[in-house]
Amino acid sequence: MSRDDREQFLAAPRVGVLSVSDPRNGDRGPLVVPVWYGYEPGGEIVVETGRETIKAQLLRAAGRFSLCVQDERRPYRYVSVEGPVTAVEDPIDPAVRASLAERYLDPDEARAYLAATADQLAHDITFRMRPQRWRTADFAAFAAGFAEVGADVDRDAHAV
Repeated sequence: MSRDDREQFLAAPRVGVLSVSDPRNGDRGPLVVPVWYGYEPGGEIVVETGRETIKAQLLRAAGRFSLCVQDERRPYRYVSVEGPVTAVEDPIDPAVRASLAERYLDPDEARAYLAATADQLAHDITFRMRPQRWRTADFAAFAAGFAEVGADVDRDAHAV
């Protein structure tokens, strides 16, 4: 994907999968969890979580994380970013929390969600990450190549 394509893809409201190192007990893989996130092209990834969660503890300790987002419709696409935590905002700014809810829910649902979970304002924090490394794939070109090969095979079969 081009730089603009990958940033627009990441800016769309998709559920991300956050990955952070988890050194507990020495034999664990990373912690991998789905998250709501915020992103504006050229900006930072914004993630909200509870102050005392394992996720928050690991993010603080590692000082960096990865986030992968995908489009499960054909042709499949994904963007994965990795980078350092640039800020931890404690407590979460109510405007940031509202922005995340409004990104993923319709307006009525967002208002109801924010009202029903207002106590999280006292318990949630924000992590910001600056994307440093990008990995992307858009399988449209790959799929087009298969379509061309399939068309060639069909033509060859009819020529016999």
